[in-house]
Amino acid sequence: MADAITTVDPDRAEPAELAGDPARDGLVVAPALVDAHIHPDKSSWGGRWMSRRAAASLPELIAGDLATQLAETRGVEERAFALLDAARANGTLGLRAHVDVSSELGLRNVEGVRAAAERLAPDLTVQIVAFPQFGLLTNPGTLDVMAAALVSGADLVGGIDPLGLEGDVDAHLDAVFGLALRSSRDLDIHLHDGGEPGLAQIREIAARTVAAGMQGRVTVSHAFALADASAPSLRDTLDRVAEAGLWITTCALGDDPVPDLALLEAHGVQLAAGSDGVRDSWSPFGTGSMVDRAHLLAYRTGARTDAELERCYRISSIEGARLIGAADLADWSGSTHPARLEFRGESLAQIVVDRPAPVRVIRDDRVLHRR
Repeated sequence: MADAITTVDPDRAEPAELAGDPARDGLVVAPALVDAHIHPDKSSWGGRWMSRRAAASLPELIAGDLATQLAETRGVEERAFALLDAARANGTLGLRAHVDVSSELGLRNVEGVRAAAERLAPDLTVQIVAFPQFGLLTNPGTLDVMAAALVSGADLVGGIDPLGLEGDVDAHLDAVFGLALRSSRDLDIHLHDGGEPGLAQIREIAARTVAAGMQGRVTVSHAFALADASAPSLRDTLDRVAEAGLWITTCALGDDPVPDLALLEAHGVQLAAGSDGVRDSWSPFGTGSMVDRAHLLAYRTGARTDAELERCYRISSIEGARLIGAADLADWSGSTHPARLEFRGESLAQIVVDRPAPVRVIRDDRVLHRR
């Protein structure tokens, strides 16, 4: 990506190549950002401050999340629109939104996020995952709601911790792969389980992906087990992930495990980045800016060189665009590309470190936002 990023003179209408020299008071032109993993239906963005209680486990967080959503006085569309609009202003033009579906919530979250996304089209490309946050096997009726969601605005089938939360790897994967195949949809599975149990589930997902002929169409979100450098089966698992064309998404959140980017790259693993929850019951953090997320990913992985910093930007932009199939965002052709961001600064590496907002956000050569 280093050769593709151009510094330009802000006083000229067309980008000015500067022969690789740092721009003085110039701009850096870069690919549009993509949030490959976000939960806009849970966000309190644009509303009052939300105080959060301590939670000792994932089930506690999930139970608190459901209670918070049921008590929310602002509608899903209003809250999701506020967050998506903020993301657009910060240069995010593609998103994969994981949206809760369950017997308790029905289709309301999917319909609300889809309505918000339609208000921002064609500026934003938004994919919606029908996500069984509150369980699929353990919450009877949810699979039927997921199927209905695919007719009511969802694009992908979701899954969650087949072992850690559902307690039955085969039954959970049978259900989500079955629904994905029947509906001809892609699949994105949350997997928080770590260690060898987590790696074993990733290998099983990879094997099922190949058996179903779904190479390149299945994502494992979080995949914390891939960050365990001491696990004996890690490298074999990474090879199987690459062979199956699985995508991995990471969010570099708090104390969550983050994989070794160089190791995944060496094994040919496809990786994209996302925000996860933004100002929801799980976390008070998140800004709607993928520049911030690229910065966090760089910080958490010890990035130091320009190339390492630029890789974090690429994972937060072009790689995410490839994941969601947004060709106009993925096929970066340089500083005159129809979808681009302009930042004030000297280099892309500096942008990742300093985290500025873009001065112009452009898609289809239309200026969507300027500062």
